[in-house]
Amino acid sequence: MEEVSSRVLVIDPDAASRNYLAVMLRKAGYTVFLAGSGREGLISAWRDSPSAIVFEPALPDIPCVELAKRLRQDRRTANTPCLVLSSQDNPQEMNLLLSAGCNEYLVKSHQALQRLEELLGRLIRGERVIRTTRKGGVLVVFLSAKGGTGTSSLCANIAMCLGKNQPEVHVVVMDMVLPIGSIANIVGYGDRINLITVAMQNPGQTTSLFFKENLPKINEWYFKLLAGSPDPESGNQLAADRITDIVAALQEAYDYVFIDLGRALSRLSLPIIQAADVVALILSTDTSAVTLTQTVWDYLRSQGVDEQHVYAILNRAVGLEGLTKAEAEQLLGLRIRHAMPYMGGNFALANNRHEPVAFKFPLDAATLTLNDIANEIAGLAQQLRQG
Repeated sequence: MEEVSSRVLVIDPDAASRNYLAVMLRKAGYTVFLAGSGREGLISAWRDSPSAIVFEPALPDIPCVELAKRLRQDRRTANTPCLVLSSQDNPQEMNLLLSAGCNEYLVKSHQALQRLEELLGRLIRGERVIRTTRKGGVLVVFLSAKGGTGTSSLCANIAMCLGKNQPEVHVVVMDMVLPIGSIANIVGYGDRINLITVAMQNPGQTTSLFFKENLPKINEWYFKLLAGSPDPESGNQLAADRITDIVAALQEAYDYVFIDLGRALSRLSLPIIQAADVVALILSTDTSAVTLTQTVWDYLRSQGVDEQHVYAILNRAVGLEGLTKAEAEQLLGLRIRHAMPYMGGNFALANNRHEPVAFKFPLDAATLTLNDIANEIAGLAQQLRQG
């Protein structure tokens, strides 16, 4: 009997390209379905239940973003990996398709075809492994459902507290906020090494040794930094298919890998969230932020993220008004592990001076809370890994 997990649907209006992919994938052991238009592709996707879909975005009948959205909105293909194999290098199109739910965006080349085969093997045959097996350095991701919750500030300051409290461990922070990063501005870093330049390098160059030797250690922050995109134009050039390899190399090189996702919940960030030891879910005290966070949490839970891996933090980033911790917890339906005390303008002042809160305001209640959170996240991760 044919295994459903070996099915791949290829949607490409160019017959030569379509047939070439079919031969390549069949040699790799996949059963292949072919479609020459978007409508044919949708029919096959919903009829044949492929475990992965590869499509050329230049379709004659359906805009590529509409195709991606329709695949994601239908329960039959909502979770099916979708890989874009484009004949054109179009950063704007890439961002739109990744935001619409596609897993990866590749530009047709011999190297891209090798990468495609590797990604299919990982997404189809190795999906369960990435969700349940946590190896290498502890992976902690910071995520919010709404902007303005102080996610990047908390990520940097909690990572700093962990590095300071446990000087024997090596901590790195990776900034994945797009289209422009946040952490570099907080810590005062402005050099050339960042996520965009690293992702452009040959995968053989960006090894764990490369990250150990080349990432800058930020003064007073007790961690090394892989900065985010320096500007929106650079963000559009991100080689999204390299992210998984970069995270794996960082985990091999460091004891703790903190990743700031901001509010970037997408098919690009979802596998990282699923593989994380701890998901730091940041919310503010206004009702709309809590409601949006509840929506995000419901989605993460449907994607296999276990509640025991989620560490919710209520951050009073704006003022004293808004929901209490108990009220937010009841509305969210998830335990809130800590509530950050309101610091007035002190948090912004520390950020503007590129100083950790613990250094600038060592006696503030927020500093004590940040230390507690860092210790608890480290303890939770180790506890979960030990079973």
